Amino acid sequence: MKRLQDKIAVITGAGKGLGAATARLFARHGARVVVVDIDEAAAVDVANQIEKDSGIARGVRADITVSKDVEQVMDDTVDLWKRIDVLVNNAGIWVPGTVTDTSEQDWDRLMSVNVNGAYLCSRYAVPHMQAAGGGSIVCIASASGVVGQMNQVAYNTSKHAVVGLVRCMALDHAVANIRVNAVCPGVIRTPMLDVQSEEQLEAMRGMHPINRIAEPEEIAETVLHLAGDESSFTTGCVYLVDGGMTAR
Repeated sequence: MKRLQDKIAVITGAGKGLGAATARLFARHGARVVVVDIDEAAAVDVANQIEKDSGIARGVRADITVSKDVEQVMDDTVDLWKRIDVLVNNAGIWVPGTVTDTSEQDWDRLMSVNVNGAYLCSRYAVPHMQAAGGGSIVCIASASGVVGQMNQVAYNTSKHAVVGLVRCMALDHAVANIRVNAVCPGVIRTPMLDVQSEEQLEAMRGMHPINRIAEPEEIAETVLHLAGDESSFTTGCVYLVDGGMTAR
């Protein structure tokens, strides 16, 4: 059964990692996917992979921190495919540090991508969803968005903000039949881990009682559930998909 048959989905940060895995999964379930990434070549490559597998996709470059870029993506999607049914706010970055050694530049950059990006994409997608009679927004937060952790004050703060954004949007737009939910993964095997040493990776595995790092495809399955009609009574929820990290 194709769970997103003929739905139109916009996914940010979809040129690699979880975003790419989600784009491929959505396409296999019948969605037409707009693959958005600041790296145009990566976005186009994922879209081409989808089309080779008989899916329908379009790869586009956009900087989600730039209002005009985001507005253009949403308008172009509606011009091409008439509506937007699903938005996945996935794009994000990570910067380590405490409040005293995180530079103002790094703080501002991280907040701009992780928080402002989700705000802008939602701001420009919601009117199109309202016009279409509803939709689903899934924001990728993090287990770091529900707990405190050492040495990543900016990242955790940004993900707490995303959780708050989700809850508020869910209340604001329920009357328009727009559902908004958050997925909070533990550590995922993405290119973000390429700079980590084996010792650091082992420590990350140990953070999860399940004793391993998640594969992007595992998290994408939860995103699929929240995007589809099977979760029609689910909104304002925070889904922890963290291998037991926050159960301790």
